[in-house]
Amino acid sequence: MDALLEAALRLATPLLFAALGELLVERSGVVNIGIEGLMLTGAFAAFAVAVTTASPGLGVAAGVSASVALGMVFAWFVVLRSADQIVVGTAVNLLALGATGLALRSLFPGGIPAAPVVGPLEIPGLASLPVVGTALFGATPFVPTSLAATLCVALFLARTRAGLRWRAVGEVARAADAEGVRVAAVRIGAIAVGAAFAGIAGAMLPLAQSNTFSEGMTAGRGFIALAIVIFGRWNAIGCAAAALFFGATTALQFRLQARGLAVPYPLALALPYVLTLAVLAIATGRARAPRDLGRPYRREAH
Repeated sequence: MDALLEAALRLATPLLFAALGELLVERSGVVNIGIEGLMLTGAFAAFAVAVTTASPGLGVAAGVSASVALGMVFAWFVVLRSADQIVVGTAVNLLALGATGLALRSLFPGGIPAAPVVGPLEIPGLASLPVVGTALFGATPFVPTSLAATLCVALFLARTRAGLRWRAVGEVARAADAEGVRVAAVRIGAIAVGAAFAGIAGAMLPLAQSNTFSEGMTAGRGFIALAIVIFGRWNAIGCAAAALFFGATTALQFRLQARGLAVPYPLALALPYVLTLAVLAIATGRARAPRDLGRPYRREAH
């Protein structure tokens, strides 16, 4: 049971970081389906810098920086130029896929090296706690940090004046503007913070879950994060529960394969996605998205 929980948390953590970032973006009224591309960009930048400097910490910083830089390109188009958010997000995904593949072959023509990885936290005493000790405090720092980030995002959106303005922009941007809220500034800030979260999620893949990089290694995790936001009903705690659910089903899939149960491999591989789609189909009808989600806003001249 402890091993299953540890695996579930480890697999859920990058999804949770990405979902929290997307949650912040969507609560400001913007849909960023380019989160897959932001994660992939962060993953490659983290891997390349970690290999070059032998420092996973610098790798994580590089991953966040690269993801935010690409996120600002997205923000320029969708916020300042009022471009279609879905089209620009799709372009970001395609750009990231092509650019990271080209950069990988250009920088490492002789083969892909192993990257230094982020080690376990290993806090004496806490790691020996029953049930959750090893899963939370014997894992990489990303796991407890993701849970702390969940609480911070939840409190920010629900209990702070800035969070209230953030949500107001996503609900009725024109009314927020009339009250003096700078809609464009809030949305650009939301995209930047969301991209930073996506960069952390991407950096985890080569530096905490493996020690290498492969083309397209995000493997749809960004799209799963989008589903998690809906599944979690645009709520940080809900996103954490949804991410843990997906992590648990993925861990269960690995457990079934390891035990050699008579489950066809394609079915076992599809299990997490099938369950997620089933729950998403149930949850979507009860969830209410921010009213101005996906709608560009142009300030009227006064």
